[in-house]
Amino acid sequence: MALKQNLMGTIWQKKGSWRMEHIQLTAPDGRSADSLRIVHPGSVVLIPLTAEGNVVMIRQYRLPINQVILEVPAGTKEWDEDSEICAQRELREETGYRAKRFDLVCKFWPGPALADELMHLYIARDLTHDPLPMDFDEEIETAEIPLDELVAMALDGRMQDGKSIVAILRAHAWLTNEKTVRD
Repeated sequence: MALKQNLMGTIWQKKGSWRMEHIQLTAPDGRSADSLRIVHPGSVVLIPLTAEGNVVMIRQYRLPINQVILEVPAGTKEWDEDSEICAQRELREETGYRAKRFDLVCKFWPGPALADELMHLYIARDLTHDPLPMDFDEEIETAEIPLDELVAMALDGRMQDGKSIVAILRAHAWLTNEKTVRD
């Protein structure tokens, strides 16, 4: 179905980041409807892997659900920012670590019915302590948790953050395959 899209205006824009647009959709038969879309510069999702094989997770308050949740570190790219540069910045801001190596595992859309955000999932390795200041609205605690325990949490429902579930399961598959190839 080919719907004609007419941008009616920007409803809201986060400074230097994503924006919400009002769109009028028109079908070939002339029927029309209003819709919203979020135009997003993309983001990174990180699996920071320690030398011991643990994942550096974060606990962070999320306003829309009014809860502190356990999740993987992640963040929004600047509009023209390289995803790996963003990954290093977000890793340092949210966990206090810098990585010497980033492996791109996959890219995925977390909610294509609402936004065009494309998430880049990286495994970050060879970590050293090198923090950057957190964003003013972030209060983050870190926790190092074995990957196998996180996989169990993703599968049994103890973890409910969608990006974290995808990241943990995809990273586990990636690392399992990597180990199999080496052996």
